[in-house]
Amino acid sequence: MLQEIWHTIVAEFSDVPDVQTVTKIATRIFVAAILGGILGYERERKSMSAGVRTHMLVAVGAAIFMIGPTQAGMLIGDLSRVMQGVVQGIGFLGAGAIIVGASTRKVHGLTTAASIWGAAGIGMSAGLGMEATAVLSTLTVLFVLAIVPIFTKGIREEGALASASATSAPDDGPKKEGRSQKLRE
Repeated sequence: MLQEIWHTIVAEFSDVPDVQTVTKIATRIFVAAILGGILGYERERKSMSAGVRTHMLVAVGAAIFMIGPTQAGMLIGDLSRVMQGVVQGIGFLGAGAIIVGASTRKVHGLTTAASIWGAAGIGMSAGLGMEATAVLSTLTVLFVLAIVPIFTKGIREEGALASASATSAPDDGPKKEGRSQKLRE
């Protein structure tokens, strides 16, 4: 009976038949984790809600969703449905990162949600054995997250000034200093 149990356990781990397969799977998962972590570090450095761990887990999870079916011999047509499910599922996770301020009606978290979506795509690429594509994609996403804001900062500031001046009331002359004004100082 113990021998039968042992053979059953060995058969359950037969999806990894040799060292080459173990190395391939480990490399894909490790690459996904590292690349997701790089994106998460950028978000965490800016004090965003989804940071290193979230991005790493998203990338690793997406990689696993690609590795498992390919190890099982799933055809590309069937794998495309798995990919669609990952993309939709990540959409729900990203939606959780988006917050609409009740009083300001401003949307926050769109970039973080998009970076989570990017981490999933990067993880899927790594999981499919396209590590070079995953690395290039990570560099592109980092460029968008870290470099593009340098160039768009002036545009955002000009837009904020224009909207602030459009909504401000005309000056009615000197105002009486009230209790709330004293408390703010």
